Amino acid sequence: MNDLTKRRTSPRATGFGTYVDKVDWSFTAVGPRIEWAPVLEQALNVVLSAGVPMAVLWGRDGVMLYNECYADFAGQRHSDLLGRPISEAWPELADFNTRVLKIVLGGRTLSFRDRHAVIERNGELQDVWLNLDFSPLRDADGVPLGVLAILKETTHRVRIEQRLAIAQDAGGVGTFEWYPETGELDVSDEYRKIWGLGPETNVTDTLLVSLLHPDDRNVSGPARLGQANPLDYAEYRRVDEATGDIRWIARRGQVVSSERTGKRRFVGIVFDITARKQAEVTLQQSEERWRGLFEQMHEGFFTGEVVRNDAGKIVDFVFVDINPAFERQTGLIAAETISKPITEAIPGIQSELIAAYGDVVETGSARQLEVLVPALGNRWYEAHARKVSPERFAVLFLDITTRKAAEERTRQSEARFRTLSQSMPNHVWTAGADGLLDWFNDRVLAYSGLTTTELSGAGWAGMVHPDDIGAATDAWDTARTLPGTYEAEFRLRRHDGIYRWHIARAVPVLGASGGVVHWIGTNTDIDDQKKAEAALADNAAYLESRVQERTAQLFEMQKALQQSQKMETIGKLTGGVAHDFNNLLQVVAGNLNLLAKDVIGNEKAERRIANALAGVNRGAKLSSQLLAFARRQPLEPKVVHLGKLLTGMDDLLRRSIGEMIEVETIVSGGLWNTSVDPTQLENAVLNLAINARDAMPGPGKLTIEVGNAFLDEVYASSQVEVTPGQYVLVAVTDTGSGMPPEIIEQVFEPFFSTKGEAKGTGLGLSMVFGFVKQSNGHVKIYSEVGQGTTVKLYLPRDSASEDVEVRQDFGPAVGGTETVLVVEDDDNVRDIAIDLLADLGYRVLKASEAQSALAIIESGISIDLLFTDVVMPGSLTSPELARKAKQRLPDLAVLFTSGYTENSIVHHGRLDPGVELLSKPYTREALARKLRQVLGNQKRQEVIQPQAEVAALAESHPAPAIKVLVVEDDALIRMDMVEILTSAGLEVVEAGSGEDAVRLMGQQTIDVLVTDLGLPGMNGAKLARTAREMSPRIGLIIATGQTDLPDGLPAEVRLLSKPFSPQELETAVAIATRAAG
Repeated sequence: MNDLTKRRTSPRATGFGTYVDKVDWSFTAVGPRIEWAPVLEQALNVVLSAGVPMAVLWGRDGVMLYNECYADFAGQRHSDLLGRPISEAWPELADFNTRVLKIVLGGRTLSFRDRHAVIERNGELQDVWLNLDFSPLRDADGVPLGVLAILKETTHRVRIEQRLAIAQDAGGVGTFEWYPETGELDVSDEYRKIWGLGPETNVTDTLLVSLLHPDDRNVSGPARLGQANPLDYAEYRRVDEATGDIRWIARRGQVVSSERTGKRRFVGIVFDITARKQAEVTLQQSEERWRGLFEQMHEGFFTGEVVRNDAGKIVDFVFVDINPAFERQTGLIAAETISKPITEAIPGIQSELIAAYGDVVETGSARQLEVLVPALGNRWYEAHARKVSPERFAVLFLDITTRKAAEERTRQSEARFRTLSQSMPNHVWTAGADGLLDWFNDRVLAYSGLTTTELSGAGWAGMVHPDDIGAATDAWDTARTLPGTYEAEFRLRRHDGIYRWHIARAVPVLGASGGVVHWIGTNTDIDDQKKAEAALADNAAYLESRVQERTAQLFEMQKALQQSQKMETIGKLTGGVAHDFNNLLQVVAGNLNLLAKDVIGNEKAERRIANALAGVNRGAKLSSQLLAFARRQPLEPKVVHLGKLLTGMDDLLRRSIGEMIEVETIVSGGLWNTSVDPTQLENAVLNLAINARDAMPGPGKLTIEVGNAFLDEVYASSQVEVTPGQYVLVAVTDTGSGMPPEIIEQVFEPFFSTKGEAKGTGLGLSMVFGFVKQSNGHVKIYSEVGQGTTVKLYLPRDSASEDVEVRQDFGPAVGGTETVLVVEDDDNVRDIAIDLLADLGYRVLKASEAQSALAIIESGISIDLLFTDVVMPGSLTSPELARKAKQRLPDLAVLFTSGYTENSIVHHGRLDPGVELLSKPYTREALARKLRQVLGNQKRQEVIQPQAEVAALAESHPAPAIKVLVVEDDALIRMDMVEILTSAGLEVVEAGSGEDAVRLMGQQTIDVLVTDLGLPGMNGAKLARTAREMSPRIGLIIATGQTDLPDGLPAEVRLLSKPFSPQELETAVAIATRAAG
């Protein structure tokens, strides 16, 4: 004990402040108390009054003055501490305290939290943890003279936290208890697994130390047993002697007391960190490789750390590391630059660059920048920046000053090139070394109407005419292969679709190595030049061909004139002859008809009369054929459906051409109507069938096809007397011997025949030709020897509804009791007409010319029918007579008769509307039937039914004003339905599909819709719904073979089950009409 200690009294008996006051400080380095500096006196007062451990370390040696709380911390050492230098008082902490004195006496403050220290206290070494705060004690001039130390021991808390951490880390790791006095350990199974020890192995600290790598045994528990905690965290290697493998093990433990023995024991944990150690080695190797790359790479590279202001905004960054290449590129020196803000390292650096790097850190998104740094000699750099840690980023730096200079020169060159290209009147374009076009001047874009993107690459080929693309591509490939100048002529499509001729030329631009870098080309419009050249060639060819064309035209005109003159001559001839010839035939035929009644029972006489009548008929047919060829026969055209008309001729054709020839009639769906004389058409088809039969001596096939056709203007202009438009086509095809071209040219000539002498009149095809032409149609014949013949009749389409067919009465001829006025200038003909009428029971009046007939009419005599010849002498014509007679007698029926009508009741080859004609010669039966027909028609016009009768009739037959739309894809079924409804007095329109039906309903008002259910495209159910939407009051009938109607149909739809009778169809339409209101 020193002298100071000898003079002390117990501080706890007298109070620590009194104890300090009684100390003789003159024996210490601080000197007598009367000489103390005021700051020391003040500080000691603060320390003594404080409730926490505090001390004053005075002077450079840190002489200790402290309070009672600090004395409690020091324990038994307190008696040796007061008034001694701190390095002597705490020799185990001498280094630490020496550094503290130096720093704080230099004017700085220090703070430590949970600072670990090993001290001797109360006779033993202890691990302690402390919170320490040191601040300078300054005199009036601010000079530090001592240190104020504040101490708080946190050992208890730290140990609690360590034990908590050990407990928390125990999961999945090995645990142990170590008794150092005996060297034995109690270990868990996981501990044995980590150390590689079997369950039978007795685990001791000696065994474990022997398994450690020699270099790591100094951190084992036994080696550190003299320390306060020999089991502080440590890492060591466990060596497998058998294999030499090394396993890294981490250990952490804590000393605890033993209640049984009062001796220390240790608890702790171990865990395998081999994988982590291997990863650390790998990382170290990677870092070494990276450092080598970092130092050796030619590109500049640096890492930086952002600097933030008080508001947290990035305002600068400091260089953390830079490589040699960066030094060379920028001229900066690593030693002078690292840890220095960039604003200091490179004065004048752009704030935008700092903001860009700050954005990389803030967003984490990598960026590529091209930076011009005026502060570094206006050099250009390409920077690739990315974030590497929360506040740091890395940048790959390339000096691109040379490249930017080259780019600027290139840009200026390209600007001059493009300015020149845009000012040129030609198309200018460029292509890469691969031959793909990549730039076009505005003239190309304006001409094509396309964008650069659409034209680039191979897109330009879409502008080239398809006929020119092959040659243009071949020339381009050849030029690129050589390489050499490219030149080609081709047509380019303009934005409006018009092609114009251009000549393209291109030259290659070679690089330093001699290879092609790119191509420069132009397109020059030479279309006007091409047209001029073509015009010259055309003019030359035109001048050469004009003479030939003119000669041919004159020849054709001459032929046409001759044909016209021939037709006119034949027409006049037949017209002049026909009247008298037919009158003669009428006299003969009439007398033969009357005579036939007188010789009934005389077979020989009857046979002779029949032969004579056959001759009359042949003469009448010959006259009719001549009139037909001359286009002067009277036609009674009606709007007809040729499908039904020709289908009805099947039996007649089979009887006419024999059983050896197969007859097939094909009718297309959706067939149009046409206006034609049905009887004459039947005669024409029959003539064609007979001609086909004669061309097929053995078995063969006759095909009649009916369909829609269209003759365009191009075809019509190449034919004589053909009008372009829509037609109904009748094609008659045989499988006969066919005809050569020279025969085809003559087949329509009158009296031309290929059948030989006495085998034909040569008027059959002439009659067909004349009839079709008179019907405003067109005839075309196709034939090859051995391949058969096809005759096509084109008859104009008529959009009107089909005329109601009046069924002819072919029953026995009946007479009547009405009064008939016969007007005929030929005495013989008049007499035979009177005899025939009288024989039929009629009362007959007669007149030889129109004026006499008019006088009889005006006399007031009751007359039921005027029967007058068309061609009459005198100033009053037959038509005028008929008109005046009707004015006088409104109920009078009129029947004309003639062998040649001229233009009195026939115009454009057609009977005037409402005119009834009986052509000469006629038979008794024909006269009888015609009279009853005309008189019957007149009576129907006179009858006005009472309203009650009209209502009764409506119960069984729909009113004539009702319009019915029949929709059926089967042409034959559709034809039958139309015929049934037309015969019932209904107006009928037809369609073969739902789509056509919708179109018709949009064009006209439909009262009743009759539709098949299974239509192609739009089915019958959907059509019915559409019809009801278009016309809410329309009557709906579904005709089907199914028993039930599908769901979703409109209300009040009737089901008409197939097959059905005409009466069932008419009744269904009548009921649907009433339901529709």
